[in-house]
Amino acid sequence: MSSASSTFAKNPGGVIKCKAAVASGAGEAMVIEEVEVNPPQPSEIRIKVVSTSLCRSDVTAWLSQAQPRLFPRIFGHEASGIVESVGEGVTEFAEGDHVLTLFIGECMDCKQCVSGKSNICQKLGLERKGVMHSDQKTRFFVKGKPIYHYCAVSSFSEYTVVNSGCAVKITKTAPLEKVCLLSCGTAAGLGAAWNVADVCKGSTVAIFGLGTVGLSVAQGAKIRGASRIIGVDTNPEKKEKAKAFGVTDFINPNDIDETVQQAIKRLTDGGVDYSFECIGDTEMINTALHSCCDGWGVTVTLGVPKTNPDVACHYGLFLTGRTLKGSLFGGWKPKSDIPTLIDMYLKEEIKIDDLITHNFPFKDINKAFDLMVAGKCLRCVIHMPNE
Repeated sequence: MSSASSTFAKNPGGVIKCKAAVASGAGEAMVIEEVEVNPPQPSEIRIKVVSTSLCRSDVTAWLSQAQPRLFPRIFGHEASGIVESVGEGVTEFAEGDHVLTLFIGECMDCKQCVSGKSNICQKLGLERKGVMHSDQKTRFFVKGKPIYHYCAVSSFSEYTVVNSGCAVKITKTAPLEKVCLLSCGTAAGLGAAWNVADVCKGSTVAIFGLGTVGLSVAQGAKIRGASRIIGVDTNPEKKEKAKAFGVTDFINPNDIDETVQQAIKRLTDGGVDYSFECIGDTEMINTALHSCCDGWGVTVTLGVPKTNPDVACHYGLFLTGRTLKGSLFGGWKPKSDIPTLIDMYLKEEIKIDDLITHNFPFKDINKAFDLMVAGKCLRCVIHMPNE
């Protein structure tokens, strides 16, 4: 499954016909269909997708639990690939470059990008309408009918088109079938610990939800030298896996006779220094806040809510010094920072491989969705055909 042997038939400047997994309705199985992929427009590149992993937010959007129902649609945003062609005005990429896709981009010149304070690009931020940032149109068609994009990436297709600001060039020595996880989940968790919370040595940490993001938070906290990392999850099978990523204590809410926050406060003499909500449950944000200590406790929320997007907390939690912070992609400036994470992986300073629990050929993509819905996987990597 190495990416080194990947080849492709290109058609610079023309329409490419290829296979894509098309979702026709909320919760309906993907259907592998032939789609037409338009050539890249100015400031865009067309990519031959090599590997793409399934993220929980793909499933949430597919079930239409947190976003408008936009169908037919091609999901997928956590991906690696090879540049097939470039649009007018693109100079930083060339045919054959290896890249990661980015669900939030970096234009390098808007107020947010130049501020040094944020990674929320004003031009290439999170795209929710199912179209390209530039012209609000799609690049996918089936028999002349437009197909919606997802997060301006749509990597569940053999070829896709993205804005050049929504991709980052990476070294060709990086295994594409592994580092695709850094285009979303793994990077998001590490960044939440390092950039957003700024976990310090000797501190205590609680993590709610031990999926790919939560385990990546644990990994980041361990690297920073946290003295105690408490993992909270209702799946008992997560306990052993979590230890490998630095979790020192495991709490299953179904197995205790007290509230989770009571258990955490008991273990940590009044609450943790940092807590992370990685589930996508706004009620759990409240629990995470209660689990923090008075004075300086920080809660970071990373999950995408499936229902009830409003957060309700008692003001007293903040009067006593707690802080609630949001995190998108772990605060990383994607084009500027992701190459550093690639280097750390290649130097074995961060783990990725152990987060991949399943590998599937593209034709079996629905199996990955089934496993994610059932909570029986961390990351399923989908391997696209090499032809």
